[in-house]
Amino acid sequence: MINSCVLPISILCFLVLTTGGSAYRQAGQQQQEQCRIQSINPLEPARRLQHEAGYTDVWDQTSDQIQCAGVAASRHLIQQGGLLLPTFSNAPLLAYVVKGRGIVGTINPGCSIETFQSSEQIDVGGQFGSQKFRDQHQKIHRCRKGDIVAFKVGVAHWVHNDGNEDLELMVVHDTSNVENQLDQNLRRFFLAGNPQESEMQQRRKYSGQQQDENFSGNLFQGFETEVLAESFQVDMETAARLQGQDDNRGFIVRVGKEFEMQRPSKYEEERRREWSPRNNGFEETVCTMSIRENLDDPERADVYTAQGGRISTVNSHNLPILKEIQLSAERGVLYENAMAAPHWTLNAHNIIYILRGTGRIQVVGHSNRAVFNGEVRQGQLLVVPQNYAEVKLAGNQGLEWVSFKTNDRAISSPLAGKTSVIRAMPVEVVMSAFRMSRDEAQKLKYNRQEVRIFPRSKRQSERI
Repeated sequence: MINSCVLPISILCFLVLTTGGSAYRQAGQQQQEQCRIQSINPLEPARRLQHEAGYTDVWDQTSDQIQCAGVAASRHLIQQGGLLLPTFSNAPLLAYVVKGRGIVGTINPGCSIETFQSSEQIDVGGQFGSQKFRDQHQKIHRCRKGDIVAFKVGVAHWVHNDGNEDLELMVVHDTSNVENQLDQNLRRFFLAGNPQESEMQQRRKYSGQQQDENFSGNLFQGFETEVLAESFQVDMETAARLQGQDDNRGFIVRVGKEFEMQRPSKYEEERRREWSPRNNGFEETVCTMSIRENLDDPERADVYTAQGGRISTVNSHNLPILKEIQLSAERGVLYENAMAAPHWTLNAHNIIYILRGTGRIQVVGHSNRAVFNGEVRQGQLLVVPQNYAEVKLAGNQGLEWVSFKTNDRAISSPLAGKTSVIRAMPVEVVMSAFRMSRDEAQKLKYNRQEVRIFPRSKRQSERI
């Protein structure tokens, strides 16, 4: 009896494992087909959505290189006093604060709403008469220029610009992430306003196109008003306001002076982060987890060359939430005519956004030829697929970028420099591989002492 039971279970386990493996192989084959790229080019936003208090630029998700990386890219500009309405999506995302400052709210299911409590009492009328409450809400975070901010899949969030200038966010969603159980199209869900109607009006006005299904309307609009009134125990008029049927402000709206709430001071979060048990990556919980890291501070740089520039990285080692969303980022600054060493990334696609300056990037694919060799400038996006080699050369004004990587511990392998693959080879291998003398091989290995940033040289200055 025992043997007759074990056999079917073994067969069942085998079928489950092989079926699962087949599914993963099919997904991998689909991704490989999308990454058969013959050439790549810097990408500009395909369209702009205007809102009451800002705009959103959207890159074409059907682009070959964006489909290869399995991402979606957009850029929000939130004017002073503007509010990005509460939203969530089917894919985790990283946002880089290009300029400005603001506050970010995330709503994590199961976490206490007593994280922040207002000192002012408010009257709330209900079934049992008027009662006094203090407003309570979940933790909010400050963000500033240079911050990388991480959001998990399906977690509602909002952003408010409480600074004295525009707040600009560059956003990349990882639509190929395993947490996305829908298709690889980005789908945004909103909890307020009427974003879909606003977008439809703009597209009809300027291009006659239909609405983009990736932009959802207000979720509350799909429910009956009576059901909402009963759910919240409010009157029909209040319930109807949840649905925002006559709201044409877009999804970045202007707020008034009444927009005040309990929030951390400028220094409170820094003190909490310094003393937080998050540093050992073990005791941090979902509710207290930090969601941001600043990459703009030169003293924080992971790689620095006095005459060349710097590179700062954030990954799951120093921001544990990135382990959950399987993303990381890099911030690079090249001085005039400097070079970032040619290298490839072992385990991630790179989505490079040019922040400032101009320069030239060369990308070499598996066919041993350059798939891109051209100029880049501020505001452009360039995708470098996994294992494709790249080199960046700054122009006369320098070059700055932020790179979003589709692995929480992305690893780069330099082709030149102190930690390069060439330097790691025995000199005899170099001699035989490249048919050169021992002296030439030693020069090839040891002439360059910098790690990843190379200062400008006379030869390079002439080429740029």
